[in-house]
Amino acid sequence: MTTQYERTDPPADPAGPSTSGPPPESAPAPATPSSPRDPRWARPALLALLLATGLLYLCNLSASGYANSFYSAAVQAGSESWKAFFFGSLDAANAITVDKPPASLWPMGLSVRIFGLNSWAILVPEVLMGVGTVAVVYAAVRRRSGPAAGLIAGAVLALTPVAALMFRFNNPDAMLALLMSVACYLVVRAVEDGRTKWLVWAGVAIGFAFLTKTFQAFLILPALALVHGVCAPVRLRKRLVQLALATAALVVSGGWWVAVVELWPASSRPYVGGSQDNSFLELTFGYNGLGRLNGEETGSVGGGGGGRGGGGQWGETGWDRMFGSEVGGQISWLLPAALILLAGGLVLTRKAARTDPARASFLVWGGSLLTTMAVFSYMAGIFHQYYTVALAPYLAAVTGMGAVALWERRRTLWAGLTLAAAVTATAAWGYVLLHRTPAYLPWLKWLVL
Repeated sequence: MTTQYERTDPPADPAGPSTSGPPPESAPAPATPSSPRDPRWARPALLALLLATGLLYLCNLSASGYANSFYSAAVQAGSESWKAFFFGSLDAANAITVDKPPASLWPMGLSVRIFGLNSWAILVPEVLMGVGTVAVVYAAVRRRSGPAAGLIAGAVLALTPVAALMFRFNNPDAMLALLMSVACYLVVRAVEDGRTKWLVWAGVAIGFAFLTKTFQAFLILPALALVHGVCAPVRLRKRLVQLALATAALVVSGGWWVAVVELWPASSRPYVGGSQDNSFLELTFGYNGLGRLNGEETGSVGGGGGGRGGGGQWGETGWDRMFGSEVGGQISWLLPAALILLAGGLVLTRKAARTDPARASFLVWGGSLLTTMAVFSYMAGIFHQYYTVALAPYLAAVTGMGAVALWERRRTLWAGLTLAAAVTATAAWGYVLLHRTPAYLPWLKWLVL
């Protein structure tokens, strides 16, 4: 399978001297989405991928019943009371809210209002978010690496075990993954043409992600801001202005609901669940904020993992946490390959101009992967395996982009060896993961190896 690329000269750097031609080994830029140069199979293949993803996630959807009853109760309450809908109350009488902002509950609440209270009405919106996330990752990867890379990325995302679970479940993580993917896509667009609107919309996406799962939405902010601040094809002053405008958009889109809750008389609204003093800000900075990192959540249901080898209810922390027995089977199948391909993609674009969009795409998705992975690996507070669904879009994008970029240069010794290393690492690690569950298809690990 090959993609139809066309080499183009890199754009002139407004902050420095321009280049006179494509730098050696720079990743070529494929056609933009409006270009007719996509092969004929691209659109049917995308539609087939999205249809297969939807069918996979819809299959036996009601097996989970009402899934997480904690959030389902809030959805039921929101379907009966608009006040409960707005605040994310656990009951229609508005006594207390869930311990998260309510954005992830709103689509489910609207669905139950329309179709009635049942398992499908609650969970189908999550499935649609999963299909939407696959589509967004495909669109972002395709812009720089072509449709083949986009299809690989979309398939990797759809088939990642934790994604196949959480896009069929009613926790906030499905919406969070969608909004984080949208933010990365918009930053990729902003770095391509330097338009302010893309970065502002990225700020809006992260703001609504904050209303989904508070500070987890901010884990990728340093990577996104740094990539745009360095790589955007406009002068430094404009880049700084754009980042300031995006920050303002983030504050407005994520702060309006917080302001309403804090200014609303406490006597006429539900108690903020999980907080110690009926304050959403206290909940955000305490139980759902720093407490998740250091393990000192006030009101936590259990102690954290502590330092390396410390054990605890939430497992050991450390650089290898994503590969451990509790988490590895959910997210790490292609993690070794993604890290190898990310390194290969950065080496491939090392001599490109500052504004090279191919390298910027690797930095956007790879930076998001590394920062989120680092926080998850060392956070000592409450940590569940399903949190790792946040890594799935980043891992998938890096895998798709890196695989196609190196495949096109496979006759180059270092590129061929890098691809071989990615394949070998994937096979070996797949064997290890399957060996941990010997009762499940015991012959499969040998076939994989």
